[in-house]
Amino acid sequence: MAHLHRPETLAEACALLAELDDPMVYGGGTAIQILLKQGILFADNFVDLALIPGLREIGRNGSELRAGPMVSVRRMETDRQVREFAPLAASAYRNVANPRVRNTASVGGNIAHGDYRLDPPTALLVLDATVDVASVRGTRSIPVREFFVDFQLTALELDELITAIRIPAVPPRAAGRFVKNSSLSANDWPCASAAVLVVDSGAKREVRIGLGAVAPVPRYVSFDATGLNDQEVVDAAIEAIAPAVEPIPDVRGGVEYKERLARVTVEDAVRGAWKDLDA
Repeated sequence: MAHLHRPETLAEACALLAELDDPMVYGGGTAIQILLKQGILFADNFVDLALIPGLREIGRNGSELRAGPMVSVRRMETDRQVREFAPLAASAYRNVANPRVRNTASVGGNIAHGDYRLDPPTALLVLDATVDVASVRGTRSIPVREFFVDFQLTALELDELITAIRIPAVPPRAAGRFVKNSSLSANDWPCASAAVLVVDSGAKREVRIGLGAVAPVPRYVSFDATGLNDQEVVDAAIEAIAPAVEPIPDVRGGVEYKERLARVTVEDAVRGAWKDLDA
């Protein structure tokens, strides 16, 4: 029989994760509830973070935006600070499932779930975000580009929990675009998603691409686009992502279909961000 534990401090939560048999952190619970109903998730102890103060806060810390793990996906979509400081992140969070899910799901749970089809990681990758985690052994920070290790496997240890997601300030001259394509319905998992950030430092123009749903883990690609025109940058982007695209065939499409859709999705995102930067 599963047990629900409701710690009131972060230290208590970390202690429970270290002491309990087969523990699992419970945030928004959207993914956990689905997996339990499908009979593919088994855990004896759930550690609910709902009572721990400070985990639902969004705030600025110098040149960074900090979001606690219990902040809802919906709030990341609508919060003024997020929309002004990291509009690309707000756009990606706005595309998660539907309003009911976004109002329940947490940002910590979303990324800890580690599903390769998730929307927010694409933006977090190009924004060079960092995931802060804690355990009884102490704290550490994991660059999001090192967070996704393998198919539904993250860099989190079994006794660790996420304490914050930190997003650094976007360079002064930059433009981003998030594009998602689904085959079954608008609210379904994507067949391909891409977040693109084009950064112009004056001496160099860099294109950063975060890919979702087209490989066993979210993938990050970047390349130097200095001196390229709008068609050349699209061609360069398609070439750059090719080695990173390894689709998993499923009911939403086969390998060839998803490879083609990945190219279309990236082209749309790159064209949009490139146009916005030069507008």
